[in-house]
Order: sequence, then C-alpha cells, then structure tokens
Amino acid sequence: MRVTFTVNGERMTADDVWPGESLLYVLRERLGLPGSKNACEQGECGSCTVYLDGVTVCSCMVAAGQCEGREVGTVEGLADDHSEGSERRLCAVQEAFAEAGAVQCGFCTPGLLVQADDLISRTAGAGRGVPEDPEIREALAGNLCRCTGYEKIIDAVRTAARREHEQVGQEAP
Repeated sequence: MRVTFTVNGERMTADDVWPGESLLYVLRERLGLPGSKNACEQGECGSCTVYLDGVTVCSCMVAAGQCEGREVGTVEGLADDHSEGSERRLCAVQEAFAEAGAVQCGFCTPGLLVQADDLISRTAGAGRGVPEDPEIREALAGNLCRCTGYEKIIDAVRTAARREHEQVGQEAP
C-alpha cells in the first residue's frame, strides 16, 4: 500500500508498505529519518517517541497505514530550519541536553527530546513557566535511559524550560 503523510512539515509518501509495518520502520527505513530509535518494539522504552497530530506516541506501536493524511513530527523536526545558511540550528531542548551532558550513548535521547519538547510546549502554552521536578519526572517516565541516572536529563529539561519561559516573556508586550 502507499501511505502519504506530512513529516516535519513536508509531505512524504512511502510505497509498498505492508499492512502491519510500523510508523517507526517507515520513518527509519523508507523515509531516511533514523533519529527515532528501535529499542523494544513494544512501546515500553520511549526511544521511538514522535508526535502524531501533536500528541506524543511510540512510533513502534503505530501502524504506518494509520498515518495516512496525518501530521508526524520527529526529533529531526525539532531543529530550527529557519537558520541562516544550510545548517539547521538546534532547538532549546537539544542545546540544553548537549550543555548539561544529558547525552551518553544517545539511544534514548531522541525520545527524551521529543517528550521534553512536548512538556515544555504544554507548560509554556499554559503560561505555567518552568515545570517542577516531579512534573518533569512524570513526563519522562515512559522513556527509559540505561546510562545517565536521569539527573542531567532533568537539569537539561529545567534549563530548556527556563529559556523558553524567558523567551516567551520577552516576546509578550
């Protein structure tokens, strides 16, 4: 079957998709977007987290055929493509993860970045500012990291949320 959907703002088509093929497989193997990782294939680790119509999902658990005509956002889409030149600029969450040393092996990182971006967008959109540590931990609870111990990850999310809050505050009249 042919599946056409929008990925990171760009309309894409995947041909010869078999009915049970996951969105994760299509993103990685058919569309050349390897950012989302394939770790558990059971929706338990969060490494493959993407946005589907603005809601975070484990892409290993979504049949690609269900995405026909829908919007998908991947970790590759978090980077700012409005940067000068051909090089994309990291988003605030990506920058904060790098600065805090929240990335070790990197396998869980794409899912954590998408989930952290979602949390920050929701709290900033609600005018709530920087989320408290328990809220950060709850938002990231579905993302397993076997390397870091999470403290640097939480620091990075807090830093990115603070920057986002300050930026939104500066943009307001």
